[in-house]
Amino acid sequence: MSMTRRGFAKAAAGVAIGAYFSGAKIAFAQEETIKIGVLHSLSGTMAISETTLKDVMLMLVEEQNKKGGLLGKKIEAVVVDPASDWPLFAEKARELIAVNKVAAVFGCWTSVSRKSVLPVFKELNNILFYPVQYEGEESERNVFYTGAAPNQQAIPAVDYLMASEKVERWVLAGTDYVYPRTTNKILEAYLKAKGVAAEDIMINYTPFGHSDWQTIVSDVKKFGSAGKKTAVVSTINGDANVPFYKELANQGIAAEDIPVVAFSGGEEELAGIDTGPLVGHLAAWNYFQSVDTPENAAFIKTWKAFTKNDKRVTNDPMEAHYIGFNMWVKAVEKAGTTDPDAVIDALIGVSVPNLSGGFSAMMPNHHITKPVLIGEVQEDGQFDVVWSTPGLVVGDEWSDYLPESAPLIADWRAPMSCGNFNTATGKCGGA
Repeated sequence: MSMTRRGFAKAAAGVAIGAYFSGAKIAFAQEETIKIGVLHSLSGTMAISETTLKDVMLMLVEEQNKKGGLLGKKIEAVVVDPASDWPLFAEKARELIAVNKVAAVFGCWTSVSRKSVLPVFKELNNILFYPVQYEGEESERNVFYTGAAPNQQAIPAVDYLMASEKVERWVLAGTDYVYPRTTNKILEAYLKAKGVAAEDIMINYTPFGHSDWQTIVSDVKKFGSAGKKTAVVSTINGDANVPFYKELANQGIAAEDIPVVAFSGGEEELAGIDTGPLVGHLAAWNYFQSVDTPENAAFIKTWKAFTKNDKRVTNDPMEAHYIGFNMWVKAVEKAGTTDPDAVIDALIGVSVPNLSGGFSAMMPNHHITKPVLIGEVQEDGQFDVVWSTPGLVVGDEWSDYLPESAPLIADWRAPMSCGNFNTATGKCGGA
């Protein structure tokens, strides 16, 4: 078949155009990223705690991309600021999933923010990695809890104070929202089960951002003057920790008199205050910057290089994001896709190194195994580990000390696939 010069030119042009668009399509595919959401408050009362978690997520993404990314693609972090506004968390979560098309979200600090976003993750079927200690009483298919449940922090801390400090009177002081209230409900039941009288338990709640602690600390001092060893169990969150600890110092409350064990105050919160008068007070976490392991030394070195600031500290929720992110990467590689359903199934049983030594595993209840550490505040704002569990503790999603929760378990593997299976009735659906 003969072809005119004009016909040949048209055919050649068509081939060239086709080749161009084919090449452009390939280049576009190579440039496509896997997006993850970072949902942390960068303003408002919780920014003191959450900004660091945004920063560590950016570091983890950068480090993973240096290794070649994931499934042959670069990972891209999409950062939003819910501004310590709990309803706004839900709006920002929807934006990340529906608009930005993220494969998973790493975020929230307070339980009220987590509760706010739960309906969004269920409706849009996405994955939330929640990195902060919480009150338990929950196990959702779309959530993976990398922070501590009460049996991985609150109860061991009380046991430590009873055994080592001989504490008999208890002040349960918290910020007024679901985490402190539910945790203190569990602790009150636990203390009473241990024989502590009701009059030896004082419970107090203050709003987010509370700053005037003079009267409350005076009441604590008075409560501790009854001749019985007294301790404060603190579930005070965010920037309210700074004036609280300052007022303790102002009123001369030393650790040897009334020790405070904090569940929400760590290295980041202490970085903003003079820690001299607080030496000896305690915190219960699953990680401290002072932990001496090769994994932690490497993590701290990378963190300081990433932030270009030798004064930036690390803390427990950062380690939880480190664990959660690495678990997600491993599960995506295992599933061969970022599809949420496949990744949710693949996550159960995944095990990755933690920073305290050993490996943390994702259990069928969507909680992880963690060591429990008690740290004592030092003058430099770091913690000296004074006690730790001999091994890792499995997170208990439903408390054994609340009657309505005691018969419940969670197991997201088939055929159960339930977050609140009642072992007494044999039914899924809670009490």
